[in-house]
Amino acid sequence: MFAYVARHPILDSDKNVFAYELLFRDGRKNCFPDIRPDEATSKIITASHLTLGLEDIACHKTSFINFHKETLLHGFPTMLDPETVVVELVESIPTDSNMVTACKQIKDMGYRLALDEHNFDPKWDVFLPYVDIIKVDTLRSDYETIARNLPKFQKANVKLVAEKVETQEDFLRFKEMGFDYFQGFFFAKPEVIRQRNLPTSKLILLELMQASSSKDFSFERINDIFQRDVGLSYMLLRFINNPTINKRYKISSLRHALNYLGEMELKKFIAILALANLGDEKPMELLHMSLVRAKFCELVSMARKDQDNPPKGFLVGLFSLLDALLDQSMPHLVEKLPIDDEIKGALCGADGRLRNYLMLARAFESANWLNLIKLSNQLELSQKLLHGLFNEAIVWGNEVRQTVSPHYPKAQARG
Repeated sequence: MFAYVARHPILDSDKNVFAYELLFRDGRKNCFPDIRPDEATSKIITASHLTLGLEDIACHKTSFINFHKETLLHGFPTMLDPETVVVELVESIPTDSNMVTACKQIKDMGYRLALDEHNFDPKWDVFLPYVDIIKVDTLRSDYETIARNLPKFQKANVKLVAEKVETQEDFLRFKEMGFDYFQGFFFAKPEVIRQRNLPTSKLILLELMQASSSKDFSFERINDIFQRDVGLSYMLLRFINNPTINKRYKISSLRHALNYLGEMELKKFIAILALANLGDEKPMELLHMSLVRAKFCELVSMARKDQDNPPKGFLVGLFSLLDALLDQSMPHLVEKLPIDDEIKGALCGADGRLRNYLMLARAFESANWLNLIKLSNQLELSQKLLHGLFNEAIVWGNEVRQTVSPHYPKAQARG
C-alpha cells in the first residue's frame, strides 16, 4: 500500500479541471510505486486510518499516472480503472520492440496512453499508433519548434497537453497554437494587476467578514446581515446540511443554523462564502486549492496545539490565493481585509508559523518532498501525520466545493 501522493491539475481551454496528474512519493521519480501486482491496490492510507481511493484524490476526475519501464513490462496493475486512468510513459523508457508490445497490450486492455515530456525526437514515433495524448514540455522547446511539430500529432487525432505553463500569456499562446489541455500553475497567479472597486452586490460579503472578525462578535448582527440576502441564507443552509458538516440534524431555519455552527465554524463558513463569491469569475480549481489549503493549515495548526480565535491557520490557507482570484497584489488586498495582522503578514511573505503552514501546503502541491522533510522537522510533526492531514484536507475540500458548486460530484472516504 502507498500513502504519499501529490497531484497537479490539468485544465482544459476554459480553465476547468480535466484531470489530475498523481505523483507518488514512494515511487522512483514520482512514478507508480514498485509493488507486486498481487499486492497492488488503489487505496491510500490516511493518518486517521480511513482509506482514500484514487478517485477521491483526483476528485472523480481522470488520473494521469506515470509508470516506469519495469512496471509496464512486468507488473502493470490491472486493477486500475481504464475509464479513469491515463497511463503516462515517462521519457526514460526505451523505444524497443518489447516496450512497444507492452504498450499495445495495455492499450488493448482499454487504457489511454500518454507520452510525457515529449521533445519531438522521431524515436518516439513508434508509440504513435497506441498513444492518445502527448504532453509537451514547453520549457524545453521554443515556440517555433512546438508550432512546427504540432500538425503531425493533430492529424493523428492525438490530444495535446502543454506542460509547465506558468503565465497567462503562455496559456493564451499555447491555446491559440491548438493545445487541448494545460498543466502548470498559470491559473493560480494574478492576470493583469488592476485596481478596481468591488461591485455593490459583493459589499455585503465584506460586511459579513467585518462582523465575524469583530471583537464584539454578535449572532444577532450576523443574523441581520444574512436575512438581507436570500442567496446567502440558502448557501448557509446547504452548507450546514452537508453530511461532512452535520450528520445528525436537519436544519431548516437561519437562526437554528447559526446557533448550531457556533462562533468558530461560522467564522470559517463566512470566509469560505466570501472567497467563493469574490472569485466567482475565476477557475473553480482556484477555490478548490484555497479550500484544501485552508483545511490543511487548520489541521496542522491543531496538531501543533495552537489556540486561535479566529482560526488563523484556516484563514491564511483560504486567502493564500486571493491575489489570483481578484487580480490584485496581495499587499494591496490585505489592507482592505478585516483579518488579523499575523495572517496579513504571512500572506505577504513574513516569516512565522503561519507562513510555514502555507509552505507545507505548497510542498504537497508541487511534490517538493525535500522541502516537506525540512518543514516537518522544523515543526516537529511526522511526515506520515502530515500526509494523512493533507489527504483529509482533500476530501474535505471536495465536499465543501460540492456545497458551493452543485454540479460538482461527491467524493467519499471509505473505511
